[in-house]
Amino acid sequence: MSNIHPTAVVHPSAKIDPSAIIGPYAVIGEEAVIGAGTSVGAHAVVEFATLGQNNRLHPGCYVGTAPQDLKYAGERTRLVMGDRNTVRECVTLNRGTSAHGETRIGSECLFMAYSHVAHDCTIGNGVILVNSVAVAGHVEIGDFTVIGGLAAIHQFLRIGKYCMLGGGSMLNKDVPHFCTCQGYPAVLRGLNGVGLRRAGFARESVSAIKQAYKTLFLSGLRLEEAMERVRRESRDPKVAEMLDFIAGSKKGVMRPASGTEAKEEAVL
Repeated sequence: MSNIHPTAVVHPSAKIDPSAIIGPYAVIGEEAVIGAGTSVGAHAVVEFATLGQNNRLHPGCYVGTAPQDLKYAGERTRLVMGDRNTVRECVTLNRGTSAHGETRIGSECLFMAYSHVAHDCTIGNGVILVNSVAVAGHVEIGDFTVIGGLAAIHQFLRIGKYCMLGGGSMLNKDVPHFCTCQGYPAVLRGLNGVGLRRAGFARESVSAIKQAYKTLFLSGLRLEEAMERVRRESRDPKVAEMLDFIAGSKKGVMRPASGTEAKEEAVL
């Protein structure tokens, strides 16, 4: 195939679309599937992975490589990636373990240089991991969330949709939909109002989410009581999504910092 550089190494079991481009010294390993229009840069490695269409893998990234898990015993697992993702230099995206069997990545995500996604994670659509973000195993990240550079996400955590995580944050609790957080350990800093407006959320919905946040986290009520009040007072479907996410938390939900500073930030 003319689109495969002669120095590339391709395993016999790999399947490469004729329109895909494989760069010099790239390694397309066992059971790799490369979709139409996808390009794999020089010295990149892809194995045990299914890549959709028009993904761009930059030089020196590693996609579908073995989990960094001492329990992993070589079982046949995979990484599955959607379309139009960008994977920059030195990124590592590991395949799953027997726990789930797959690491799943959506479409139109950006993984900046040196970011890492561990085994059995689920990454939504439009997610951005800035440089050197470290995502541990079994983490779920919702659509259109942005995670600042050098942030670290503890295993088994869930991060909601349209969240914004500050650089250097250390997460040990779930982050509800639409929220921002930052710190070591991270705390809620309010709502991602700018992100919601840019995403085209209706003004009425943004207002309902803001009121729900105040009731949930700034009213002084127990979380369960606050959730009941919000369910009674709001019929907004985005608020319902936020409540369902919180109700499904197993590791506990992140809370704001105490004091007036949190109250002021929450209304921005």
